[in-house]
Amino acid sequence: MKGDNKAVIVLAGMIGAGKSTYTKFISEALGSEAFYESVDDNRILENFYENPERWAFSLQIYFLNTRFRSIKAAFKHENNVLDRSIYEDALFTRINYEEGNMSDAEMETYLDLLDNMMEELDSMPKKSPDLLIYLRGSLDTVLNRIEKRGRSFEQIEDNSGLLDYYTHLHSQYDSWFNAYDKSATLIIDINQYDLEKLEDAEKVLNMVTEKLEAVRNEHSVG
Repeated sequence: MKGDNKAVIVLAGMIGAGKSTYTKFISEALGSEAFYESVDDNRILENFYENPERWAFSLQIYFLNTRFRSIKAAFKHENNVLDRSIYEDALFTRINYEEGNMSDAEMETYLDLLDNMMEELDSMPKKSPDLLIYLRGSLDTVLNRIEKRGRSFEQIEDNSGLLDYYTHLHSQYDSWFNAYDKSATLIIDINQYDLEKLEDAEKVLNMVTEKLEAVRNEHSVG
């Protein structure tokens, strides 16, 4: 992808929705750079699953910082795919607040920091992604994928509190997406498409390229 074909694409969706898989597939197909959110380097994540009340605020600050760094780099490079963006971060924080894992003071501190970061993004030459792709699927599909990828700390077996957290988060995702207004959007139904199937992969790629073309045409007219 060169010249006018450059695009910043961000993926959104539940834990286990397949964002990293889609990021790899789309970035390779479009010849762009992939930005991944590292789990292995995150020393707080597993602690959060073991004790969310103790670690929720620290985890959200960690994510906010890493996602802010990634989106700034992506806006400068202008030809990439991110497997998670700063735009979803407030949703996870609000769910943790509603679950009682964060105090009022922690929530206020987080929101103040987020506002400062978003103001800095607004001052950059490129202010938003070209496209956000929402990987939407049923809770059962997401839970099956979480089980399949096998990270021990993410499993709901013998952990009813974690299942409640996933259920709460999943119930709010459509509302978050409907309120998102930073860029054009595309919904991919992960119940319907499986990237391991060639036919489905081709359909997904066609959906993405057609949407990008529509976005470029709209910008050129504007």
